Amino acid sequence: MTAAVFKPVADHAVLVQLGDQISDDLTARVQALDRAINAQMPQGVQETIPAFVNLLVEFDPLVTDHARIEAAIRPLLKNTSKAESTGRTHEVEVCYDGDDLAPDLMRVAEATGQSVEAAINMHLAAEFSVGMYGFAPGYAYLSGLPEKLQVPRKPAAVRDIAAGSVLIAGPQCLVTTLKMPTGWSIIGRSATRILRDDPARPFPFDVGDRVKFVRIDRSTLERAQTGGER
Repeated sequence: MTAAVFKPVADHAVLVQLGDQISDDLTARVQALDRAINAQMPQGVQETIPAFVNLLVEFDPLVTDHARIEAAIRPLLKNTSKAESTGRTHEVEVCYDGDDLAPDLMRVAEATGQSVEAAINMHLAAEFSVGMYGFAPGYAYLSGLPEKLQVPRKPAAVRDIAAGSVLIAGPQCLVTTLKMPTGWSIIGRSATRILRDDPARPFPFDVGDRVKFVRIDRSTLERAQTGGER
């Protein structure tokens, strides 16, 4: 197990690096450390932000400093060696029908040496884990994409990709929340609203939660799009 590396960030944060290769085990360790820190809440800690391989700990520099935060966190690392992912399981609806909704699905299937239907079934059978939020509001980066379904990013991004697009790249998957460019492969469109008009809980997922995709047809997607949030 790689030793943790502590890196000061400006005058108000410490980045705790637990490794450099994304894996479910490493992400579970990061999340376990996040829970341990929040359970004890060392003096001066204001917020923790977990990612796939590291954890940012923000603190009040008038109360504490980098050295004292590191000293408070180091004893907690021993409890992360056999961490297991926790959290709730969510179902996310996805329609794979048509070149307009899934323009890259056939290319992904061909690149991975399988039929379109086999690629869809593999995506549906996978259990994903929410590893981090980033890039744009509600962009929940999901780990757990089967290795046989993994393809690299495109050489160039495509503009104006619709919100709700289901994307894959490398070992990750996500559902877009805004119309934005992307270099990831678009394999479907979701009827599940990820970015919500609820200041208390704008996203349905927490880091560490699990996601299962559920297949719907085009008519169900269209009804959801005209009928509001699902």
